[in-house]
Amino acid sequence: MMTLHTKLAQAERVDDELVLAYDQREKCRLRARLASGEEVALFMVRGTVLRDGELLTGAEGRVVRVLAASEPTYVVRCGTPLIMARCAFHLGNRHTQAQIGDGFLRIRVDPVLKEMVEGLGARVEQESAPFEPEAGAYSGGGHSHGHDGHPLAPVPLRQKIHRPGDPASA
Repeated sequence: MMTLHTKLAQAERVDDELVLAYDQREKCRLRARLASGEEVALFMVRGTVLRDGELLTGAEGRVVRVLAASEPTYVVRCGTPLIMARCAFHLGNRHTQAQIGDGFLRIRVDPVLKEMVEGLGARVEQESAPFEPEAGAYSGGGHSHGHDGHPLAPVPLRQKIHRPGDPASA
């Protein structure tokens, strides 16, 4: 069985594709099947989230492109930016993963959250689509928008965030 454990920035060729739903792309250990039907084992660093289009390789040297599978989601649209901001605030306040798009929010199917945002004035439709939620302000990858390469919410240089295992400051 082929094992995949390393992300690549680019590759001259792609040998196969791995189509995974978001909850599978969050796992650091996973057995799955490539588009060709071949079984594969993922052994990623803990905390790794695989994003649509990323390239993986392993000891065999073959390259596999990750594709985000379509899955059931709710698309939240709002009549005004104020309603959209309120919906985003209340979803974030509930630690709900959300994908932010141009004029919409996408969340996992959850009838309670649907009722909440509809109560705030949003329109909600169920849609089968790839789910790519925001990575989070302090995640290591710094989910990027556009082509500027800057993370969504960088940690200010003056701000030191202590993480367990960091060497003690002198």
